[in-house]
Amino acid sequence: MHTWHWQTWNDLPYLTCSLLEPWRHGFFTQQFSPRSPFELTKILDSSATAYRVQQVHGNIVLAPSEMPNFSEQGNFLPGDGLITEQPHQAVWVCSADCTPVLIADARTGNGAAVHAGWRGTAQKIVPQAIARLCKQGSQLEDLRIAMGPAIAGDVYQVSTQVAVEVGATVTAIAKDDPLETSVERLLSLPNSPMLSDAAPGRVRLDVRRVNALQIEQLGITSDQVAIAPHCTYQDPINFFSYRREKLKKAQWSGIVT
Repeated sequence: MHTWHWQTWNDLPYLTCSLLEPWRHGFFTQQFSPRSPFELTKILDSSATAYRVQQVHGNIVLAPSEMPNFSEQGNFLPGDGLITEQPHQAVWVCSADCTPVLIADARTGNGAAVHAGWRGTAQKIVPQAIARLCKQGSQLEDLRIAMGPAIAGDVYQVSTQVAVEVGATVTAIAKDDPLETSVERLLSLPNSPMLSDAAPGRVRLDVRRVNALQIEQLGITSDQVAIAPHCTYQDPINFFSYRREKLKKAQWSGIVT
């Protein structure tokens, strides 16, 4: 069983996961706002170079070598995932209900940071990041994947249309199936990522569970994956939540290779 630990820096709390212990990493809380990933990298490893993207809720995954004009002042390319290519690189994503995913390779040492909201999850951004790591030499059995604090499925109400779009990535749903049929199919899955809701045309959706199923369907085992027992929406002390506050604030998550 993988464990999550509260760490502190200057009395400010952030989370780490035992699965990623060999790597300097952190799922930082709102208490670190408005520090940038460039400042946060110095907390983890003062010798590392930090990278981030301009997140767009898609499935583009970039590497530092694909960011020739990158600087701390701007020129951030659109994307929602980053992979490292060599030691002393730090990759970062921000989130405020969406799932921050940190991935590390126990053999090559490379890593990835992924922003997986429902839109990115519907476009399989985590499998996309894994495919990019594998393209540069990773093997699935060497990967370690930690999903950080995000909105929990039991409080994340979405339209049935959104739920079906996301759910179609983990089970066979025909485009011409009636929406109600697709919803029933998803609700009947073992340990379903979808929960029923009293409101018409609405359900509850566990985005982290969908990502876990996508990862499992690649052939990655459950002991290679850890999911944080923290909900951004239900913990206003530690986390920003867009669903709760309707404000564009976010916390950063990153890993150093």
